[in-house]
Amino acid sequence: MRTLRTALLTAAATGLAVTALVQVPAAAAPAPAPAPPKFLSAGQLPASLTPWTAGPVRQGVPAEGSVCTAGIAPAAGTRHRDFRTELDTGARQTITVAATTARAKALAAELRSALETCLDRLKEQDPGLEGEAFYQGRVDIEEGAHVYSIDTSYPEVGSTDIGLYSVGRDGRAVTVVEWGQLGELDGAPLEGFKKTTRTAVAKLY
Repeated sequence: MRTLRTALLTAAATGLAVTALVQVPAAAAPAPAPAPPKFLSAGQLPASLTPWTAGPVRQGVPAEGSVCTAGIAPAAGTRHRDFRTELDTGARQTITVAATTARAKALAAELRSALETCLDRLKEQDPGLEGEAFYQGRVDIEEGAHVYSIDTSYPEVGSTDIGLYSVGRDGRAVTVVEWGQLGELDGAPLEGFKKTTRTAVAKLY
């Protein structure tokens, strides 16, 4: 009788253990990683006499170019994409996803400051350079975007270049859009560039 009672108690305990295991809820599946911000397509650049071609999206900061903002955005969390036409016109978009919204806000402010002081720094490096820089206004999209123009020339050789730049932010994502070609500001597609900037920020998330 004692042996039978022991067997029944053992079976009951086993049954309770199995029931407990069955009733334990399965661990929640980890949330999927958020999709990375989207880049501009070639067709979303300002109109040009020849079609735009979009390069691949690359990890990290650009190896060259972006003279106004070089060394500011961290390589971690940054990607970039270059665009070109058959003429002397090029563009670039850089996107950085910061660890926090506060860091993204600080990065956007630092990038804006770098654009505002870019021409003065270029003149210090090259005394033969002349030019004008203007703040071209705010684009109301998400946390906002700001547009700048920098017109440079070398009178000794008669060359002129115009660059359009913008910095925009949506949450933790900060984007910089750059556009440049030979010529002067009155020949640059400023309104088209503002539209491109609006699209670039809207596509982040």
